[in-house]
Amino acid sequence: MTYEFSIKNFDELTSVDLYHSLKARSQVFVVEQNCVYQDMDEVDFDCLHLIAHQNQALAGYCRIIPPEFNTLKSNLSSSMSTDAPAIKTSTTAMPAIGRVLVLAEHRGDGLARQIMTQAIAHCRKRYGKKTPIIISAQTYLLGFYESLGFVPEGDRYLEENIEHVKMVLYVAKKTKVKKERVDAPTATTKILGSLLFIMAALFILGLLYLMI
Repeated sequence: MTYEFSIKNFDELTSVDLYHSLKARSQVFVVEQNCVYQDMDEVDFDCLHLIAHQNQALAGYCRIIPPEFNTLKSNLSSSMSTDAPAIKTSTTAMPAIGRVLVLAEHRGDGLARQIMTQAIAHCRKRYGKKTPIIISAQTYLLGFYESLGFVPEGDRYLEENIEHVKMVLYVAKKTKVKKERVDAPTATTKILGSLLFIMAALFILGLLYLMI
């Protein structure tokens, strides 16, 4: 299925955008998960809101929290991950992606992956390609986020009685491919070359002798 994506800050959201986004969040995170909690928070004002539409109807959503407003911090030592850059990640400000949802009627056709791919690409473009991205993932989605490159860190914890784990997406270091070295001519090769040269010289001398 084909979806259209838009990303807006809070002030750019229309009243219709805001209504359907909050309705979807309540439907998925409160009603479907049978979890009574305050979904709307003050963070929404500072977030970027990514919305997936199909035929102008909201199908999926997530929000991006800019580094300066994100309180979710990484505590994973860079030495524990081969993908982690050589920086102290615990003190690195990074954007967070959250409230990722796909409405029930649109599940099963890869929309969640498209939403995350769009969100990651936007974070890379806006905050830098080398800036890590952090999420608080529900543990039943651990495999999904790992398939996108996120690395779990720390212990699992309960958030609104649902098990979560922090996950960070690093930028994999590029490794230089070493060019294969062309070995110098071996002694055997040198000897064969010398023999061929001598044989050629003798052949030419023989021809000259016959012509005299």
